Amino acid sequence: MFRASTSTAAATSQSGELPARIAWHRPLLAVAAAMTVLAIVSSIGLIVDHREVTGLPLWAKPLKFALSIVIYSVTLAWLIGLLRRGRRFAWWAGTISAVLLLVEMVAIVGAAVGATTSHFNVSTAFHAAIWGIMAVSIVIVWFAAMVVTALLVFGGRRGGAALGDGARTVAIRSGIVIAVIGMGLAFLMTSPTAAQLDNFQGIAGAHTVGLADGGQGIPILGWSTVAGDLRIPHFVGMHALQLIPLAALIVELLMKRMPALRPERFRVAIVVTVTALYSGILLLLTLQALAGESIVRPSTLTTIVAALLYLSAACAITVILVLGARRRAQRGQTALSTRDRWSHGSLG
Repeated sequence: MFRASTSTAAATSQSGELPARIAWHRPLLAVAAAMTVLAIVSSIGLIVDHREVTGLPLWAKPLKFALSIVIYSVTLAWLIGLLRRGRRFAWWAGTISAVLLLVEMVAIVGAAVGATTSHFNVSTAFHAAIWGIMAVSIVIVWFAAMVVTALLVFGGRRGGAALGDGARTVAIRSGIVIAVIGMGLAFLMTSPTAAQLDNFQGIAGAHTVGLADGGQGIPILGWSTVAGDLRIPHFVGMHALQLIPLAALIVELLMKRMPALRPERFRVAIVVTVTALYSGILLLLTLQALAGESIVRPSTLTTIVAALLYLSAACAITVILVLGARRRAQRGQTALSTRDRWSHGSLG
């Protein structure tokens, strides 16, 4: 079964290029395909079904989760395929994730069909059981992601995983570590609020901080525009898995136009800087949400800290590029001097 689901990746070249063939995890790709279909169906639902749940269109949550799972499943299927050591263990972790992600979506779609909320709903024994299944499922998915993370991070560069050069390796490893942290931030939403404890209405847990769920929010996403919202750092953290490796890819593409980026250590330094910036922004968004502060109405302190983070990253990247350019120029001068000495020696 394992052999049928994967193929042997080609050996990594000495230049650090990724293998030409990747042993994609097929069960996760199947989940991604199913979620793509669900995303289309949910988009149609948004058009033809105008009912709302907690102030949002009924089919907005299935659409959001379907798209998120598509991205997550494809990325995890790719990462598992990069592994050389522990691939069988990772394959089972990915397969369990695939099954439980489907369980999660069945519950979400079922709640949408019933015109009710899926998350935090303990209003009846049936809804409490469904919410319990969802909670257990997503915790197991989280642990499965940690298994893959451990194999990627601690597998070692020799035979552990075919991640490519140093910059890609840092990007992939840091991206999945931050993504696991982002997934873990969901636990902050699962405790009942003080208002819910004082006046229990069958809901135990909330996305927003400072106000009840269902107020003014960003269209489709639903993120609160009047209170803190823990979905924001959860979302940003999870998608470090895609965004940080994307940053590494952009740096690699810029290498053709910017010779200063050709030495690997300078690309690694830029990826480390981007990772530090991403981590700082994630921490800031988490503290902002916990403080009950809206993402669109940041306090003066939040604005200053964010500006300092971006400015620090910009300065660091500028210094890296300047050092890279100087190094490139010095190497060019050295090569020219060597050529001149050889030329004069030949003439003599």
